[in-house]
Amino acid sequence: MITTKYARFASLVCAGLLAGFLTSVLVLELSLRGFDGTVYTQVRLVELDSLDKLAVATLLPALIATAVLLRQTYRTDTRWLTVAALALLVLVLGLTLIVNLPINSDQLHWNAQAPPANWTDVRDRWQIAHAVRTTAAVLAFVVLALATPLPSTQSRARGTRTLTGGQRMTGRIMRG
Repeated sequence: MITTKYARFASLVCAGLLAGFLTSVLVLELSLRGFDGTVYTQVRLVELDSLDKLAVATLLPALIATAVLLRQTYRTDTRWLTVAALALLVLVLGLTLIVNLPINSDQLHWNAQAPPANWTDVRDRWQIAHAVRTTAAVLAFVVLALATPLPSTQSRARGTRTLTGGQRMTGRIMRG
């Protein structure tokens, strides 16, 4: 039970940080659409300096914690929500590995003063994949939040009811 609480907490926090981070990058990227190739390339080179490290530092722990949570909750009613969240996080990882990282690697060699002729096509491919993975990360976080039992649900699951006046009654008969 303690492991489940820690896994749920870590999963929620890491997925939330990932979703927030990816959303921030999406807003920045969409803000760049009105600028020319020189400005876009300069900002991308700054982004590529360290943002990939932050992505790894949030995505991998989110995946691991959610997988542990799934193992812990496999025989519960919330397992399907946890499966969905894990699948969404795997989608984020897949898009990152298949689309975004190869483009990032290519962009590291761009010259800000002379971006390649197809820079808008590359930007658009990266941004579309990023928008999809951002949506998946946000949905994963929402699904994990929905899978989190409320305190009253936990009390009922243990056979405890709260009575008037703050008294508690367990499965035993209380005698006056």
